[in-house]
Amino acid sequence: MEETSIGLDENIAGALAYLFGFLTGIILLVMEKDNRFVRFHAAQSTVVFGAILVLFILLSVVSTVLGLIGLGIITFILWLLGIVVWLLAILLWLYLMFTAYKGNKTEIPGAAGLAEKLL
Repeated sequence: MEETSIGLDENIAGALAYLFGFLTGIILLVMEKDNRFVRFHAAQSTVVFGAILVLFILLSVVSTVLGLIGLGIITFILWLLGIVVWLLAILLWLYLMFTAYKGNKTEIPGAAGLAEKLL
């Protein structure tokens, strides 16, 4: 494993890029200047978990508005959808940290292309 400009092995830094979602992604994207592996995982973390946050906010706003106008069943369905998205996000988070720690460059379709543009 290569060491990074921040003094960590690249697999550790790659996994840390996902630790607190887009926050650690942004931090490592700014701090790590040289290691492409770490920068990719930091950029992908920023894109993936930033998009998930936006999705959660949208689900919350839409379900609140629908609840206020009396569409309770749709609000309930959106609430269930939010739980499913949350569970899938946790599984994706664990998977991405594990594969980065193993030294793999796991590319999430759509997000990986955006991540490459951030590099």
